[in-house]
Amino acid sequence: MPGPIQSLERAAAILRLLAGGERRLGLSDVASTLGLAKGTAHGILRTLQQEGFVEQEPASGKYQLGAELLRLGNSYLDVHELRARALVWTDDLARSSGEAAYLGVLHQRGVLIVHHVFRPDDSRQVLEVGAMHPLHSTALGKVLSAFDPVAHSEVTEGDRPVLTKRTITDPADFESVLDLTRARGWGADLEETWDGVASVAAPVYDRRRMPVGAVGITGAVERICDPEGIRARLVAAVRDCARAVARDLGAGRF
Repeated sequence: MPGPIQSLERAAAILRLLAGGERRLGLSDVASTLGLAKGTAHGILRTLQQEGFVEQEPASGKYQLGAELLRLGNSYLDVHELRARALVWTDDLARSSGEAAYLGVLHQRGVLIVHHVFRPDDSRQVLEVGAMHPLHSTALGKVLSAFDPVAHSEVTEGDRPVLTKRTITDPADFESVLDLTRARGWGADLEETWDGVASVAAPVYDRRRMPVGAVGITGAVERICDPEGIRARLVAAVRDCARAVARDLGAGRF
């Protein structure tokens, strides 16, 4: 069987590098980070630029991801049945809750955000479609870890870094959180990923009654929580949204 093509591996490594961190990097930064000769890195970047996968900023000469990747990504998401079925329901969730709504799936030991509806106010927000969120600390991640055996395996075998003083990393404590998530049918993140931010999420099932993703909302702690914890009306809104998406996927009533 033929082995991997080194130039393609290097091109993929460059794209991943540009997708994280500072997002704009110079030739020297790319070459040194990936251990490539400058000539090699420049040749790959030039080819990626010609294909539209990378763009070069004229003023600084730094490289960033190009529009062609966004087009390909949107093409993938458009045929992603889960996202397609969730569009209307997540819009409704954002409107009814007043918070940003997210749809996530398991991907490479994390939560890949495949749909994001902005909080319905005039605040400045950044689209997070394509972003990766942690499995162990976010509400979306906890829901996936609790209901999807593959996600559970990924999160228990992988690292669980401390992100805030509230992040739960102890294996026994984390399993207790997952047990609670299964028992009540939804998960929460109370400043475990970002200080001052809370979220709540619920699982989405397909026609085989298999968990295929999670839907949730995220916002400031003071809006998401009351003295008792996550506001009951927000939990109900998220669970209703998850059920609606599941019904559209053929899961039936439950």
